[in-house]
Amino acid sequence: MVMLMQADLKVLEERLGYVFKDKQLLQKALTHRSFSAQHNERLEFIGDSLLNCAMALELYRRFPAINEGVMSRVRASLVCQEALHEVALRLGFSNYLRMGEGEIKSGGSRRPSILADAVESVFGAVFMDSDDFRVIQRVIGNLFSEALAHVNPDKDGKDAKTQLQEYLQGRHVALPEYTVVAVRGAAHQQEFDVDCFVKKFNLHTSGTAASRRAAEQEAAGKALASLEASGTVGKPKGDGHGHGRPHTGYGMKKKKTVDG
Repeated sequence: MVMLMQADLKVLEERLGYVFKDKQLLQKALTHRSFSAQHNERLEFIGDSLLNCAMALELYRRFPAINEGVMSRVRASLVCQEALHEVALRLGFSNYLRMGEGEIKSGGSRRPSILADAVESVFGAVFMDSDDFRVIQRVIGNLFSEALAHVNPDKDGKDAKTQLQEYLQGRHVALPEYTVVAVRGAAHQQEFDVDCFVKKFNLHTSGTAASRRAAEQEAAGKALASLEASGTVGKPKGDGHGHGRPHTGYGMKKKKTVDG
């Protein structure tokens, strides 16, 4: 695993939406420090700054009415490790990382922190190769398009999962459980079905998206909307013996598995 084959890099470039002039720059971006002294950490430093700047500009243009504090909170949720890990999984980064044997044996190619760092390194490499900020803006915009589409500035920059969690905690209700019930498609083009379950009300809602995180957000948003509409949070219906039962209109979803 000394060098990445050009054919392999071509597949990754297609997923990124950018073709490198200097393939060695992309290889360096995918090289962990355990593999070589010529590793990706300097590119990661550049990529982190580029990502934050590109997201700040995107939020500034999309939401002219929100203030700096809300933009900061929204940006933080969009560029967190979990979000970058989701991008890495969609692009199949674990198949391209160059790592030392010890790191490989310890599962480094699947570690969220390493994958998230590699995404930022590749962003840095795209900019260094293109020498054009507009190019990296486009790449980042495409990769985060679905996450950006779920931003709701009217909720003070908080995503649906955070809103649902705070809504339930404020009423002393246990937090929801999220379960992936189906995954379809190839590794870099997967679609996730997620179930959100609020046990106290026997409430199930579902979400479907290109990433687990986005599917959870969709399911959480539906759950919050249902609870707010019912107006019965904190007062679950019971059978007289303390056992809750589903509210009218709360659909149950049978879990299923789908071959990927």
